[in-house]
Amino acid sequence: MGTRAQRGALAPGGVVGDGRYRLLAQFGIDERAGAHLWRARDGQLRRDVALTMLVGDPADPEAALLGRRTLERAAHAATFEHPGVARVLDVLSLGSGISSSEGLLGIVVAEWTKGTDLIDLVAERPVEPGAAVRMVRALAESVDQAHQSGLVLGIDHPQRLRLTPDGRLRLAFPGPLPDATLRDDVKALGSVLYLLLTGRWALPGGPPALPPAPKSPTGRIVPAKSLQPRVPQELSALSVRTIEDGDHGGIRTSAAILRALDNAAEAAERAKQAAAEPAEPDGSVWTTKKPSKDKARRRKLALGVTALVCAAVAVLAWLGMMAINFFQDDGDSSGPPVNLADPPSQQQGGDQNGGDGGNGGDGGNGNQQAQTGKPVQPSEITVYNPEGEGDSPGDAPRAVDGDPATVWRTDLYKQQLPALKPGVGLLATFDEPIDLSKVRVIADSPGTEVEIRTAGSPEAPLDDTQIVGRGTLEDVNTMISLDQPVDSTYVVVWVTTLSGQEPEFTSEFGEVKFLPSG
Repeated sequence: MGTRAQRGALAPGGVVGDGRYRLLAQFGIDERAGAHLWRARDGQLRRDVALTMLVGDPADPEAALLGRRTLERAAHAATFEHPGVARVLDVLSLGSGISSSEGLLGIVVAEWTKGTDLIDLVAERPVEPGAAVRMVRALAESVDQAHQSGLVLGIDHPQRLRLTPDGRLRLAFPGPLPDATLRDDVKALGSVLYLLLTGRWALPGGPPALPPAPKSPTGRIVPAKSLQPRVPQELSALSVRTIEDGDHGGIRTSAAILRALDNAAEAAERAKQAAAEPAEPDGSVWTTKKPSKDKARRRKLALGVTALVCAAVAVLAWLGMMAINFFQDDGDSSGPPVNLADPPSQQQGGDQNGGDGGNGGDGGNGNQQAQTGKPVQPSEITVYNPEGEGDSPGDAPRAVDGDPATVWRTDLYKQQLPALKPGVGLLATFDEPIDLSKVRVIADSPGTEVEIRTAGSPEAPLDDTQIVGRGTLEDVNTMISLDQPVDSTYVVVWVTTLSGQEPEFTSEFGEVKFLPSG
């Protein structure tokens, strides 16, 4: 029956649905459900429509049952309206618009979507990463709203989707598989992203025209970045994490992938802006926040430097006065002799607010403050992100490059931590254990709450790290004292609360210094 139908009714110029719909062109076949995707002309309303025709033998009870299940799901979707989904206009079944002689189990009629087929879109080359994020995000919005209503869209076949003239991905041929789940929609979002980035389809049942995603010897999908080096690491990881059913780090809901796509879009935009910045004569590239925030940060840094200079001038003036008094002393002084090696009591150990001294020692909270040695430079610093991805991993070295104007910045979050993940931070690795006493942070991120943690290895889970100190960034310079000095090769500066206010939360570090006990 199926063969006869393909040679008969299912050909350009043929008619279906009691003669109402004339077939114009076929746009694909979803072999898993025997769904043939066509553009047709509605003879009654004189408009083009999209037909998802379920080809099968009506006499086969199992095929008929699966066909009815798909039609029922499509009928439920008729109540759902979203720009990312073609509106279902009608559902035809056996005895209701379809005769048993047509070799069809049912037809889903939807409004026609103008645009480009996904296979044609990636035929010449993959899509630019920023554009891919925007396309998938538009589709993810429709999936998320459908899932909130308990509806499965069935976007897990690329030929069911089309790119509209305004750059949005749209489900053009509704009709989910009988056993499709919400999770299948989410995995499909990851596979669509992977397709746009690489030109390969990562789920089973893809069209023959698309090469499948390659897999490693362990059976895992090869990251998109391995196929297309220009793809950002966080975007490459996002696509794989969404597709694969890992117990750790997988993205399993439409809301989660929307948040991740928003973060990826922010990171891609920052990378694009950074690439457009002119290089300095020494070859360095300045990448900062928005100009208004740059000015504020520079003013704060200037005030901090001015305060330190004034303090140094005051100390020199005091020493000068003591020297003058010494040489002018007529020997009748009843006070004790002055020891020029002793600074004023209020300057011992640095200033009382904890600023670090000019010789590498740090500030104290009084006369009993423990001394510290010169800052120790880590041999490596990386982003510590055990339950997520992104957060500018390539910019981590800027936090220890000696220049407070170059910053490491977290992603921009629409919700405060720990809504998406418990935190994010920097992992400093030292060549040998450091007897850490304090951590100094130079940053324009007021309200950022930080934990200093030690780890046994670079891959240590968060639960295996130990909290040794806490602090809140209130000014440009913040000194965080540990409960007591601790020896460690791996030190994590862990952000638990971001700076900012809803809906924009982010923190940045201009410089982080690790001070040993002295």
